[in-house]
Amino acid sequence: MQSKHQKVQIGIVGGTGYTGVELLRTLANHPFAEVTMITSRSEDGVAVAQMYPNLRGIYDLQFSVPDIEKLKTCDVVFFATPHGVAMSMAPELIAHGVKVIDLAADFRIEDLAVWQEWYGIKPASEALMAEAVYGLPEYYREKIRDAKVIANPGCYPTSILLGVLPLLKAGLVNANSLIVDGKSGVSGAGKGANVAMLGAEMSESFKAYGINGHRHLPEMKEKLSQLIGQQVGLTFVPHLLPMVRGMESTIYATLKTDKSQAELQTLYETAYENEPFVDVMPAGSTPETRMVKGSNMCRMAIYCPPGGNMVVVTSVIDNLVKGAAGQAIQNMNIMFDLPENAGLNQVALLP
Repeated sequence: MQSKHQKVQIGIVGGTGYTGVELLRTLANHPFAEVTMITSRSEDGVAVAQMYPNLRGIYDLQFSVPDIEKLKTCDVVFFATPHGVAMSMAPELIAHGVKVIDLAADFRIEDLAVWQEWYGIKPASEALMAEAVYGLPEYYREKIRDAKVIANPGCYPTSILLGVLPLLKAGLVNANSLIVDGKSGVSGAGKGANVAMLGAEMSESFKAYGINGHRHLPEMKEKLSQLIGQQVGLTFVPHLLPMVRGMESTIYATLKTDKSQAELQTLYETAYENEPFVDVMPAGSTPETRMVKGSNMCRMAIYCPPGGNMVVVTSVIDNLVKGAAGQAIQNMNIMFDLPENAGLNQVALLP
């Protein structure tokens, strides 16, 4: 879809959190996009540059209370809000021809009973869900092009789905016994005050959490099952790392037939050879979170440890970029027939 404007006119609802400012940072370098409004009920009237000094001289915007009539003047509205907000405003926006990209979880799980079980509030209507497309470009690109509503994937699901799907789609591993060990920086918990995220609580420490159930688990199981046409058994244990941003997922799967390291390397290189934001690293590489910090890239490597039938994939992303704002902008680019890498060519910060 071509925008009716020279530049895509963008509204951001809920702009004071980490994903909101990451949207602003990334869109500042987008040649075909213009942010026209950004909302916050609690910070109405506050200048964006006052809250985020890194954006001084970049944006002459103030936060304002969400106004559905003003949002209707946009081409696309990003929701960087708590669960439940996007689904309440999306119907009126899409009826007016505005595209919606939700960075929360309102549209990520198609089984609405499962969604309500995990999120504890009334889910989106079936009619609204029928308009939603899961926004993982590498596997849903054609559906994204014509979508009215995008469910931007969770950060863990992004790193894990990209890491394991080549194996599953090729039928090379047992889909019933996947194990994933995920690690994330504290920005993944959001900006809200939380004692567990205080520096004195989480620095110089490392812990697992959500072992008995994490909201990203049903999202991953549903999408994996849909994409390979069979049920998937997945054990997922996330961990909190004492760093601000970055995510590493180590995936363990059991090979059904013998495959060499070279064969698996070729499988992954072929699967992602035309993907601008997936980098399959050479055999023997060890992806590090700092290799993707601040960028929209997912970097991964595949291993066959000797003496067994296990295959191991390690996948790294920046949870705020490819895991949130960057992927949302990648989806916008596809929806508006823009170059997919527009505004997303930032090189990772290293060191």
